[in-house]
Amino acid sequence: MDLNQVIISYKAGDLFSQRRAEECSVQLEKRGCRVLVGPSGPKDNPYPVFLASVQQPIDLAIVLGGDGTALAAARHLAPEGIRILAVNVGGHLGFLTEPADVLQNSEQVWDRLEADRFAVQRRMMLRAQTFEGNRTNLEPMSDLYLALNEMCVKPASADRMITSFLEMEIDGEVVDQYQGDGLLVATPTGSTCYTLAARGPIVHPGMDAMIVTPICPLSLSSRPIVLPAGSVVSIWPLADRELNTKLWMDGVLATAIWPGQRVDIRMAERAAEFVLLRENYSYYQTLREKLQWAGALVHYSNLHRN
Repeated sequence: MDLNQVIISYKAGDLFSQRRAEECSVQLEKRGCRVLVGPSGPKDNPYPVFLASVQQPIDLAIVLGGDGTALAAARHLAPEGIRILAVNVGGHLGFLTEPADVLQNSEQVWDRLEADRFAVQRRMMLRAQTFEGNRTNLEPMSDLYLALNEMCVKPASADRMITSFLEMEIDGEVVDQYQGDGLLVATPTGSTCYTLAARGPIVHPGMDAMIVTPICPLSLSSRPIVLPAGSVVSIWPLADRELNTKLWMDGVLATAIWPGQRVDIRMAERAAEFVLLRENYSYYQTLREKLQWAGALVHYSNLHRN
């Protein structure tokens, strides 16, 4: 990998993350690399400025923070084909990130990257757009929204909890109407986030699939469903007189959806690409550690396993 031009984004408001970003920037600049550094957070989005200010390709994005910082980077950089090295500096759970100790010898990291001694993990993303009127109208009325974890359709109100009424189609065929807190459409990456909390299935991120999960449905028959990645999930808000229904992407507000409109959710054209430096990376180990799986209270030794 060439390191001629690199983005470094750090968790906004976190001094430790900022200091580490500055240290990495100095090291890379000494190697002749042009570095763009900036904070990323709910009120800070450096990526549009970064992408608009460069003429040469960006070789890598180094993202220092937690999963939220990595999600924001993926939404903006995946369409550009920019690989992401996400490191858990100032974050919490860290499902998507390399552990912070990979930067203990950061000069060695730059050597490994330049020598192509790393792996790349591709993670499917979702795209969503809203449409007005019946299904014959294929002209979108909104921007294109991207998500690495999930798209969520649910109401939002400042003064009360609202029950949503949603109708879902899959590939143009009505599947069900849902009454409850909303609907999640997740990627395998997002299956261990909000979808997991809503009692959806865990799906390996090596798969391309879409997971639809009702949020607190008022029906025992409303169950999660796993779909082929080529499916198109359409969601229509119903009986929403106060126009409270919203589309959320990775927990960030995308747009409002009114009755008479629909949102179409499908697999995005490009996947997010994450750089892996750990030689012993294991998704199942990540599940055990991050979800703190304890298993049975009584443990037996398995002497038959090598």
